[in-house]
Amino acid sequence: MAAIELVLVSGLAAIAGWLFYHILQQRQQQTQLERAFYKLLESQNGCISLIQLAAAARVNGQLAKEYLEEQAIMFEATTEVDLDNGTFYRFPKLRSPSKSHLN
Repeated sequence: MAAIELVLVSGLAAIAGWLFYHILQQRQQQTQLERAFYKLLESQNGCISLIQLAAAARVNGQLAKEYLEEQAIMFEATTEVDLDNGTFYRFPKLRSPSKSHLN
């Protein structure tokens, strides 16, 4: 009976550990995506491709695609194609607040 309890407790501990690790990994990837997205948004003048985001965030393409599509909807980005037939999203320009808005 004690052996069964030990196996059950060990199994539950392993599952809990795996879930904890998985949640931490998801949070880390989300943070990486957010940082890379805003850095690219500034450095690329509002034009971001999927491959740029995935490479900058160091995450898989599917995760980067889901994130980029969510941001495109949220910020009303347009999809465009460059001269090399590469697809990218054009986000609205970032504008610095004018001095009149700061007073």
